[in-house]
Amino acid sequence: MKNLLIPGMLLCFPIFLHAQQPYGKEPLAHTYSIVAIDPETGEMGAAVQSHWFSVGTLVIWGEPGVGVVATQSFVNPAYGPEGLQLMGMGFTPEQAIKMLTEKDPGQMYRQVGMLNAEGKTASFTGESCIEAAGHYVGEGYAVQANLMEKATVWPAMAKAFEASKGQPLAERLLVALEAAQAEGGDIRGKQSAALIVVSGERTDKAWEGRPVDLRIDDHPEPLRELRRLLKVHRAYEHMNRGDLAVEEGNMEEARKEYGAAEAMFPENLEMKYWHAIALANSGELEAALPMFEEIFKKDANWKVLTPRLTKNGMLTVEEEGLKRIMEVGK
Repeated sequence: MKNLLIPGMLLCFPIFLHAQQPYGKEPLAHTYSIVAIDPETGEMGAAVQSHWFSVGTLVIWGEPGVGVVATQSFVNPAYGPEGLQLMGMGFTPEQAIKMLTEKDPGQMYRQVGMLNAEGKTASFTGESCIEAAGHYVGEGYAVQANLMEKATVWPAMAKAFEASKGQPLAERLLVALEAAQAEGGDIRGKQSAALIVVSGERTDKAWEGRPVDLRIDDHPEPLRELRRLLKVHRAYEHMNRGDLAVEEGNMEEARKEYGAAEAMFPENLEMKYWHAIALANSGELEAALPMFEEIFKKDANWKVLTPRLTKNGMLTVEEEGLKRIMEVGK
């Protein structure tokens, strides 16, 4: 027999081989995760936390317009891409899980949750997953956990997710993870977390259809750090919408979006800087000058950068306008 596949604390049994393959030398790790859909937007997401390094690289998978997968416990990474392929061919999550586990000699060690673009969900917990282990399938979501401190973890995730209706999907997924941790979480502790959201529409462009993709590979408080990064992500979404509003000539909307971003991170000079550049480009130089002054006083490198932007058209003010910008704070 070939060797057991152990990535850190996550064991892998390739499902289409007759024997097991080696991977790593570390003992087991637990995982708890959620897969879910936003019925209003069609977005689908998956999130996970584990006491193991970089859990997001193996456990959660997603494809726009197809579905999401969380494969864990003695994890078989093949369940991710192959589960998505099966759902993309039209098989339901329940059928996909059945097809994968039936061919897997290590299926008793597996735990997996799947959800497709229609909102159908399924979950599986092998009989040899380490206790406390179990799953719950709700309407438009599934939660699964193994090696938990206690068997109330996944019910707490389900309750928190259902109670978070009205929030964006990414925030709801994070709320479920936080509920799991508050309930005791992994019996061994915490180390990494990840969260993805994919769109409900298929695309053949790999860079599209993935509005949220965040990973915390190694941190003493991975969920706290994940929430911080999600906040940063939302702030830059405001910035991007502000840029689009400027392009469309809607300065009132641009100010609103830039203001929202800066309110979330008032010490972020880059957000303030590009806001000032956008104002200057749209003829609002008087409003931009105090912002440039504040930025230049805090970090002179932004002043060095400013005239360089005229060469490629990112700053479109006339020569007199550039001179006024460069003279602020003197």
